[in-house]
Amino acid sequence: MKIEFSVDVLVGLFIINVGFFAAGLLWFSAYNRQANRFLACLMVALSCWLIDGFFRVAGIYQQNANLYFLPIFYSFAFGPLIYIYVNSLTNSAFQFKRSYWWHFLPVAVQAGLYLFLTLQSYEFRNWFWNNIHYPYTYSIEFDGTWISLLIYLLLSLRLLRNYSRYVQENFSETSQLTLRWLRILLVIIALVCGQWAIELILRHRFNLYFQYDYSYWLLGLLLIMLGTAGLQQTNLANVQFRDEAIPDSLPLLPKSEVQISPEQVDQVRRAMDTDKLYLNPTLTLTELARHLGLNPKVVSLIINAGIGQSFNNFVNSYRISEVKQRLRTDDLTRFTLLGIAFESGFNSKTTFNRIFKEHTGQSPSEYAGQT
Repeated sequence: MKIEFSVDVLVGLFIINVGFFAAGLLWFSAYNRQANRFLACLMVALSCWLIDGFFRVAGIYQQNANLYFLPIFYSFAFGPLIYIYVNSLTNSAFQFKRSYWWHFLPVAVQAGLYLFLTLQSYEFRNWFWNNIHYPYTYSIEFDGTWISLLIYLLLSLRLLRNYSRYVQENFSETSQLTLRWLRILLVIIALVCGQWAIELILRHRFNLYFQYDYSYWLLGLLLIMLGTAGLQQTNLANVQFRDEAIPDSLPLLPKSEVQISPEQVDQVRRAMDTDKLYLNPTLTLTELARHLGLNPKVVSLIINAGIGQSFNNFVNSYRISEVKQRLRTDDLTRFTLLGIAFESGFNSKTTFNRIFKEHTGQSPSEYAGQT
């Protein structure tokens, strides 16, 4: 078999090898083990799908038609694996229930079909291609993958939106928890869905196949980014987000809807004003509730409805006030601006600069220059 190596062929081969290699590293990763194993399975499924594209680009199918119908097609697993990965990454206590296997029933049928065809004679496979696969099952597979991926993408985006609210309501330091990189990856998946929608129109209306197959390269880009981001992701062992635990009415409830006493508000404020809990850079809602001897949900409602802020904004407003107060003294002659920020409860320069500007409209250095 002769392969003419071009830029497309070399890049495709590189991406596939990187995909399998990164999947192996993720499988044995020490952090976020369960989530990373779902991600590894997703990367293997994507890499196998890209093998089909590589065979087309490299002209391998044209030289050996027996390679058609290899059991390398698991595209119905893309959507469920993405959604379950997001679930398990945002909840370290996530358990894969037996009922979740139903999500993978289509991919089991898909894999079973290709395994069956691989064991058949070339004559039977040729007959199946001309009479069944090309007119029927090929479209079912491609269209079904697009529909499945779109549905699970929307579910994943909804989950990530609720997770972002959860982080704001439970953690004072969120720089390692926001998962902005995951949102970017989901946007790339949305681009893949858009590209596949164009290909659907070209195939069904104009009978054009692979002339505008940009999804091959988009999936390759997604594969590289998944491996890079997954291997660099911080340990999320302390995060136990459950989507059903976030009611739609939680953020910033009007005081008229929840009865919060002034004593409860004062109790929470004293934990900051007197006990200065905000100086703990990793303060969580649970730790504040334990200090007050109250249920975390009650404390969250007090801050939301009684004070009108999220937990994150509430704590960081005290940290900003601490920084501003220190800047009015001679602390700047003894500490750097970043040193003052760390002394005030921040533990990230990027987070400090962003939050300070959000609260004051100025960068820390601009504000310090005016004091």
